[in-house]
Amino acid sequence: MADDGAVRDVKADGATAHWAPGSRILWRYRANGGPGFHIARPVTVVRDDAELLAVWLAPGTECVRPVLADGTPVHLEPLASRYTKPRAVQRDRWFGTGVLKLARPGEPWSVWLFWEPGWRFKNWYVNLEEPLARWAGGVDSEDHFLDITVQPDRGWQWRDEDEFAQAQRDGLVDDALAARVRAAGRRAVDVIRAWGPPFRDDWQHWRPDPSWAVPSLPQDWDRTPAHVSS
Repeated sequence: MADDGAVRDVKADGATAHWAPGSRILWRYRANGGPGFHIARPVTVVRDDAELLAVWLAPGTECVRPVLADGTPVHLEPLASRYTKPRAVQRDRWFGTGVLKLARPGEPWSVWLFWEPGWRFKNWYVNLEEPLARWAGGVDSEDHFLDITVQPDRGWQWRDEDEFAQAQRDGLVDDALAARVRAAGRRAVDVIRAWGPPFRDDWQHWRPDPSWAVPSLPQDWDRTPAHVSS
């Protein structure tokens, strides 16, 4: 693959195709309750096989994030109107340290690892979401609002329960989906309590290859994939 940092389509032939370490792909999220994508993050593949997709989101990566139509960051809008005001998307840089994202095929969550400056491990973050759908240029999902944080001492806490409740009030999450998300969260907690993969796998000691360039955000980051597989 070229070394200019650009995300390029990688041949994918159904669920059995895998990307080689160092490949650059997009990790995207569809807009909740609306068309198209509102989050796109160029990432570098660390590992991709039948058991796990691991990718690295490097510091300073140009990404796409949702904002209100007037440019206000979403998190600054009061919760009562956060999901009902018109939105747009904005290009921005990933701030702070990088993030390692881990996803097992078919699982309705991904696990993110965060570090403080100097590679001091901070925590795991369980992002409840639709199982990743693979396409030639990357993976797509839809966020489900509710999350879980896991500390180095194995303690855990639910996160964003207020946002999950507001999304239900605003019609972005119906009763059936809410039940499915809660059930997924309970399964994730079972994995945490049993200290199953990926928590037991020492990913907190992983470090990126220093030769990797920061991927560029392609102009057609929101393109519709021709073929999608789980």
